[in-house]
Amino acid sequence: MPDDLRSIPEFATRHAPQGLLRLPPGEDVPLTPRVRRLIDTPAFRRLSDVSQLGLVRMVYPGAGHSRFEHSLGVYRVALDFLERLASDARFGEVVTTRQAECFLLAALLHDIGHYPFCHPLEDIALESVVHHESTARQAISTGCVADALSEDWNVDPAQVADLIEGRVDTPGERVVRSMLSGPIDVDKVDYLARDSMHCGVPYGRNFDQRRLVSSLCLNAAGDRIAVTEKGKTAAELMVFARYVMFSEVYWHHAVRSATAMLQRAVFELEQQLDWGVVIGSTDSTFAAHLMSVGEASPVAGLVNALLGSQRQLYKRIGQYSLLEAPEVYELLARHPYEWLVDCSTRLAECFALELGEAVAAHEVLIDAPPVKLEVQFNVDVYSSKTNTYRPLGEVSPVVRTLAREQFDDYVKRVRVFASPRIARAAKGLNLDEMLAKVAS
Repeated sequence: MPDDLRSIPEFATRHAPQGLLRLPPGEDVPLTPRVRRLIDTPAFRRLSDVSQLGLVRMVYPGAGHSRFEHSLGVYRVALDFLERLASDARFGEVVTTRQAECFLLAALLHDIGHYPFCHPLEDIALESVVHHESTARQAISTGCVADALSEDWNVDPAQVADLIEGRVDTPGERVVRSMLSGPIDVDKVDYLARDSMHCGVPYGRNFDQRRLVSSLCLNAAGDRIAVTEKGKTAAELMVFARYVMFSEVYWHHAVRSATAMLQRAVFELEQQLDWGVVIGSTDSTFAAHLMSVGEASPVAGLVNALLGSQRQLYKRIGQYSLLEAPEVYELLARHPYEWLVDCSTRLAECFALELGEAVAAHEVLIDAPPVKLEVQFNVDVYSSKTNTYRPLGEVSPVVRTLAREQFDDYVKRVRVFASPRIARAAKGLNLDEMLAKVAS
């Protein structure tokens, strides 16, 4: 056991019958006074008005859960991870009590820098867009959160921020970082099940969370977590759950229509937006700010169609997967967002020529997998019989199939969206030929 985890109040009282907060679907999160002080700070309370899934709730109405709920869920899973690994002698040799304590704090505070819709905005990589892990450092290092960390935990806020950003040096730090962000981590264990439950779909709940957590161990090098053979099936199911959640929820075509509309609006309004307001906003204040800034702009109709009182999502007029249309897919996937905007603009010009009517540049949008790739499934499986570690992809045909090819290429598609007016008029046009022309 690292030094002695029982000296951490949150670990020592994790099964206490009092001081509990109830989360769906009936999970108890134990709260010590110093944890309660952190979640009552204005910076953390803001997360209760920042939706976990953002634009997904336009398609799945139940998906209104917040970053606040998710963060508490991740903290609860972090306690489960520590409980399992506390009995692992190798874990105790490399991870100190202070590092374990910082891990709990990082799990609780990992999303404190999240602003509304930050993931799709980070994907377009504008100069003004700040990564949420950097804004987390600011939130942790100043104000009430920093005071609570210093006074109640005797922790330098920079230590927690470093762990969230992945600035780790020692084997112990690398172990707890892998527990926070890796193929099998506290974030994914919570969001897959929680997002699935709120969306009303089964995909993210069909892996054995208890079995997976009970199988955690360290890898051969002792610097990352791994799983024992008894957790192999649970790990396979988690990999597949993530695959299906991306395919059916996060990259659902209507979700991506809304995402493409938001990204283009922010791209066009980047210089007019007050990014200080955006970073500290809630869903409603962000929407109000975007609509106010866009009111007198050429993209006012686009913004209103997305965020106004009557939703009018753009229609899908073309879809291309790597499997079904590799030529078109490879032409458009993994390019910088500005390049995609240029292609979309040229495509709108082609539409105008073919239709013989005016088509605004933002009335036609190309949505494609971004440059940044998702985390891969690089986790080892330990066999006690042979005392060997092998990558999950080697011992699992399911994961091997997913790992052999790029995960993103099979769950993310290239799509073309158009305003309802243009979508109706564009039926019968040779879209494939136009895309080849504008992308060349």
